[in-house]
Amino acid sequence: MTHDEIIAITRQWVEQAVIGLNLCPFAKSVYVKNQVRFVVSDAKHLDALLEQLDGELDLLAESDPEQIDTTLLICPTQWPEFEPFNDFVEIADQVVAEHELEGVLQIASFHPLFQFADTEPDDISNYTNRAPFPILHLLREASIERAVAAFPDAAQIYERNIETLQKLGLAGWQALGFSDVATEKKA
Repeated sequence: MTHDEIIAITRQWVEQAVIGLNLCPFAKSVYVKNQVRFVVSDAKHLDALLEQLDGELDLLAESDPEQIDTTLLICPTQWPEFEPFNDFVEIADQVVAEHELEGVLQIASFHPLFQFADTEPDDISNYTNRAPFPILHLLREASIERAVAAFPDAAQIYERNIETLQKLGLAGWQALGFSDVATEKKA
């Protein structure tokens, strides 16, 4: 797949799932203002990806939030399985600390096989963090704080997302054009 195709698929996920299902009520405003940076990593090994992550963290920290508020680092060549990806997210968080950006930037993670602890792979709650590719979402803490302050009951977002996906169900998720990698892996 080309970078343009990967970005197009990721944009579809952002538009239909993240914004369309209102899984993140803060996403629409930065998306419509074109303040989301989409970056595809071709890294074949972790050292190359860590270098790219270093660069993206620095770029985001130094950028005007009106130009780039958040970055989606899409990693289609890495982590076909969730567990190693989840382990890498801990390393990525350490990179944020090494850059002395704790309290400035944070990382959220998405993966085609995302699975919360103590859930079954096909539990619909996992779909709140499922994406077409492994993604490291680099976020500004200040933007999160502003969004949370403006959103009533921000703490309820997680529960509301699970309710939304329970109502939608797997068939509804697939009707949006998203495959179910967890179910496909069982077959």
